[in-house]
Amino acid sequence: MNSNLHHLLAEYPLETLLQTIPTGLFLVDTDMTIVYWNAEAERITGFSTSEAIGQHCSFLYGDPCYEECGLFSKTVTKPQIGVTCSIRHRDGRIISLSKNVDLLCDKDGNIIGGIEAFVDISRLKKLEVSLRSAVEERTQELELEKAGLRAVLDGMVDPAYICDASYHISFINQAMLDLVGEIDEKPCYEAIYQKKSVCDDCPLQQVLEGKIIRQEKRINEIGRTFEVVHSPYPLAKKPTHKLGVSRDITERIEIRRKLQQTNRELDAFVSTVSHDLRSPLTPLIGFAELLEERYAEQLDDIGHDCIFEIKKTAMKMKDLLEDLLSLSRVGQIKLPDHPVDATQVAKSSLLELADKVLEHRAEVKIEELPEVSIPESLLADLFRNLLGNALKYAAEHDPRIEVSGEKFADRVRFKVVDHGPGVVEEEREVVFEPFKRGSSSRGFSGTGIGLATVAKIARVFDGSAWVEETSGGGATFVVDFHADRNLN
Repeated sequence: MNSNLHHLLAEYPLETLLQTIPTGLFLVDTDMTIVYWNAEAERITGFSTSEAIGQHCSFLYGDPCYEECGLFSKTVTKPQIGVTCSIRHRDGRIISLSKNVDLLCDKDGNIIGGIEAFVDISRLKKLEVSLRSAVEERTQELELEKAGLRAVLDGMVDPAYICDASYHISFINQAMLDLVGEIDEKPCYEAIYQKKSVCDDCPLQQVLEGKIIRQEKRINEIGRTFEVVHSPYPLAKKPTHKLGVSRDITERIEIRRKLQQTNRELDAFVSTVSHDLRSPLTPLIGFAELLEERYAEQLDDIGHDCIFEIKKTAMKMKDLLEDLLSLSRVGQIKLPDHPVDATQVAKSSLLELADKVLEHRAEVKIEELPEVSIPESLLADLFRNLLGNALKYAAEHDPRIEVSGEKFADRVRFKVVDHGPGVVEEEREVVFEPFKRGSSSRGFSGTGIGLATVAKIARVFDGSAWVEETSGGGATFVVDFHADRNLN
């Protein structure tokens, strides 16, 4: 192996970074002998590090590079970006690659080897979403100097740049240059976003404090939106630069917008249908009660049974329609101007269920809960459904019910714990689907909408709802969400 290349690897400790980037990467010396082979290269080709290192790169039977390699050719301009070729996998199959190739030089400009970064585009064609790993994985373990980082970042397909505390761009990779063109001496906000002053949402100061910040940023000049991960560089107690790595999410946003529009239309449809169907139920129930009141003595047992079934079915339909209306309005309510007292909302919801509490002699303990920026009506729906379920299905077995909450940096988590029969493991996801109820609910009235409403409230605020087993027996319902998310 070339001694200069040994020196380069020793001077710039690339191991951590190179083993974590989701791109196959290998280095060769001037004899085309492989001297470095990362974990992603192992995964793509099937050849382990021990099998690859020391081999001439032709052992991959690349096409066309097996016949004519352009790495050290003087007639081929470097770097080569987005070159397509194919190689033979260890199991014998042929896989297609898209690769970036460049030369490695020492400080005097002497060529000491080459670097090749590649992705499996045969798999990308079939699974476009699965091969892109999170941008954060590419930035969290950056622990080397700019000169060593340049070769790696230039091999990436995602646009990236590094700027200092004064917004001066000290490095920009080829993908970013292709995106925005030459930057000259422009600061990052002008070179990338065509602004005359610092962006209002610039995260530079937070990053220099050691934080990793994610943003969605639109580049108006090209009409594309990117997810940008801003990371401190180098990864030290006092970073001096910011590394920004971007990923084009324009199509994802459009799909999300269409899904949101579809959801709004479906909610409006459910709301309209529920309202229109609920209107005839009131006179139906009223006439049934009138028949029962005025003509009770003239009705035989069959007549009384018929009136009872009419009232029972109508009330069940009314409950279902009211639950559907609650489900449809989630996401259509404006956010409150001030944080909501979740403790008071939970206690008010419990008061609404006072008859059930007395019926089961339940012992409900509500701890001090964190405030949240969620509409009070939605929060009341959430607690009403969770407490109602606990009272209905668990209080007969054990009257104890506990409500607690926890505040994290940007999230809130509520728990409603009971000590009843619990929910069997295979049903713990199903019970949050509309009209689905667990086996322990047999013999109890219900519409199967309550937990679906809880789950939808959580989703609207970028969260989720799930059920766990309570220690000692029972069910623990957990709702975790972004407390300050704007409704869409």
